[in-house]
Amino acid sequence: MRPPPRDLLAALESLRERLKEIPQADERRLQQLKTELLGRRAGALTEILKALPGLDAETRKTVGGAANALKRELEHAVAAREAGLKRGAADLADVDLTMPGRPQWPGGLHLVTQVMDEICDIFRELGFTRAVGPEAETERYNFYALNFSKDHPALDAQDSFYLGGDVVLRTHTSPVQIRTLESYPPPVRVVIPGLCYRRDPFDASHSPVFEQIEGLAVDEGITFVDFKATLSTFARRFFSKDTVVRFRPSYFPFTEPSAEMDVACQICQGSGCAACKQSGWMEILGSGMVHPAVLENCGVDAERYTGFAWGMGPQRIAMTRHGIPDIRLFFDSDVLFLSQFVK
Repeated sequence: MRPPPRDLLAALESLRERLKEIPQADERRLQQLKTELLGRRAGALTEILKALPGLDAETRKTVGGAANALKRELEHAVAAREAGLKRGAADLADVDLTMPGRPQWPGGLHLVTQVMDEICDIFRELGFTRAVGPEAETERYNFYALNFSKDHPALDAQDSFYLGGDVVLRTHTSPVQIRTLESYPPPVRVVIPGLCYRRDPFDASHSPVFEQIEGLAVDEGITFVDFKATLSTFARRFFSKDTVVRFRPSYFPFTEPSAEMDVACQICQGSGCAACKQSGWMEILGSGMVHPAVLENCGVDAERYTGFAWGMGPQRIAMTRHGIPDIRLFFDSDVLFLSQFVK
């Protein structure tokens, strides 16, 4: 007894669903599917084709056309999978299965990220809270509130990335100092990590995009002694307890007096080498006492409160600690280089 046409069309649709099994089949399973679907004696599609002579002409034309179309699709899919398996076998023939496998790098925090976290943790233990702010800033927050004059070279488009109008990609994380002082009354102690942007050449010691960590402490009675003691403690915690530090007079618009802080070269221990340019010292940060004008710009009484601030580059500090000669190594994504520092 021949199955009715509706059952034959439903069977064809069911077989069409099995097309999905072919692309994932291995060699053994592919042969099973060929037998089950296209086998000359008991294949599912063969059984449907055997039923065609018992149908009327119109139905035979409909079912036969659908069955033949499906047969072509199945044969094409099987042939494509067989070709793919042959290519895979040929590729495998060139592989020496007796060779040991390559070790898989498990991944980890980037060296600069590790250094940033360590710096922030040291200052957290000294009473500082981490603060963040936007990377796109107005000229007021990035320059004017920090006591930059309107004709300062840093405001030129050749030095800073302007997004339009008076909006600029921040050139330092110092704008967060202003936002913090405007939002919270003293006492304030914050450490501020984040990305900064400047039109610097991409060379061994500069990058147009770089990480920076700044710090700010404002309270009654803070003196230069507190400032030196805090940063000296940081250096000896980060490098070693015997690290020698020095402060050199400098100038920044937002601090007065200002100082650069150096540490004895960690490679030559102060005797002089190529890394420190034979000086025995390596600069790690700029710092100073907060300029009274900056406090007044934030609505803080400069007669009552004083403070100190500093800024450092984690890339430079990582280079100092590990003797890395080129800052571009941090951006190359070289697994062999980075894996040395995975913890």
